[in-house]
Amino acid sequence: MINTWDRSREMLERSRRSLAGGVSSPFRAKAPVPLFFENGHGVRLCDVDGNEYIDYQLAWGPMILGYSHPAMVERLRIQAEKPLSYGAQHELEIVVAEKIQSMVPCAERVAFTSSGSEAVQLAHRLARAATARPLILKFEGHYHGWMDSALVSYKPYEHEVGPLASPYAVLGSCGQVNNAAENTIVAPWNEPEILEQILDEHKGRVAAIMMEPVLCNSGCLMPHPGYLACVRELADRHGTLLVFDEVITGFRIDSGGAQRHFGVTPDIATFGKAVGGGVPLSVVAGSADIMQQMFTGGVVFGGTFNGNPFSLAGADVCLTELSRDDGAALRHANEMGARLMAGIRSISATHGIPLKLTGFGAAFYLHFTDKDAPSGYRDNFNDDQDRLQHFLHAALREGVILVPDGRVYVSAAHSEEDIAETLHKIGEAFQKLAHVCGGSR
Repeated sequence: MINTWDRSREMLERSRRSLAGGVSSPFRAKAPVPLFFENGHGVRLCDVDGNEYIDYQLAWGPMILGYSHPAMVERLRIQAEKPLSYGAQHELEIVVAEKIQSMVPCAERVAFTSSGSEAVQLAHRLARAATARPLILKFEGHYHGWMDSALVSYKPYEHEVGPLASPYAVLGSCGQVNNAAENTIVAPWNEPEILEQILDEHKGRVAAIMMEPVLCNSGCLMPHPGYLACVRELADRHGTLLVFDEVITGFRIDSGGAQRHFGVTPDIATFGKAVGGGVPLSVVAGSADIMQQMFTGGVVFGGTFNGNPFSLAGADVCLTELSRDDGAALRHANEMGARLMAGIRSISATHGIPLKLTGFGAAFYLHFTDKDAPSGYRDNFNDDQDRLQHFLHAALREGVILVPDGRVYVSAAHSEEDIAETLHKIGEAFQKLAHVCGGSR
């Protein structure tokens, strides 16, 4: 049982005097206090107060191999003794690009950049250039980065969304200009008939349909059976490109991404997080003719840190480990996650606490609701957010870290023993939750 975060609180006060908000990303400024960490190994993290945690946040996803993986540590140590960047070509670019080609169905050609937000901007530009069309169709609740043209209808409030058949394009931040959403149209996810109607209304103007193939950022919602194939068919019929944002699903649901898992190949896909195993790296992959527009079609793209050898050394190790034995590491992660999901369901039922779990083994979500399991963004409005926050705090007190929105990431490093210990701790957290919030509401 963890009783103090005094040192983290002291460091936060110090940090606020120099770092905006005291944290490097506002998403990390969560109750009871943003924790400061000093070390980690495997699936265990240690904070500056000496508390140890079993981690299911995984640095918001990248640590698919766990912390301080021996092969990663050794490779990055060796790479750090060489130039960290050349601003020119090197063999690791080819090696990692070839690995991605061999793993990902859509990857005829690959481009490297540093963040998922950058990768999305390139995907949008490539799609618009390839089709000579202005509009990007995206779905409610799907997150494609924080840049102006992409941060639309990510987490709109219930009173903002508009009719289901024609959702409003809702800006996501102060400081966005009003016309940031001018070339974006929004659809509800998992609703193929409505999608078809919206495409018909904007016939000949939609450059790309963009989605998370599993809606990980807003509840880890799975696509309905056949839905992705239906969207692929609609895209083809309308001359529209299909873009998968696999920043989370890539190298987590399957070593070939969601596209291989579901058997639906997009025209372009973006990757991040797990592709580098902890180093900053993102990837755009797609058909050769679309990707070559950066060299023959006038599409401008650049970046000082694109393809830097340090990040690609990390990616080389990570992708090698994830593809070994036909993806055994990810199968293990998903098996451990499935075991954890089953245990949490059982514990919540024992305490009479209404809970639905959605997603897949290596990335799932806790919905405190007595309604049916959500399948679209608007269904998340049924979740009891107060109960979720009480649970996250109780779990943290027991030494279990989850993503602050209720997501759970499971890595290849989680063992059967880790899952068993976690379920014991989560049982304690649910007992406290039942005491504070009661059972069925």
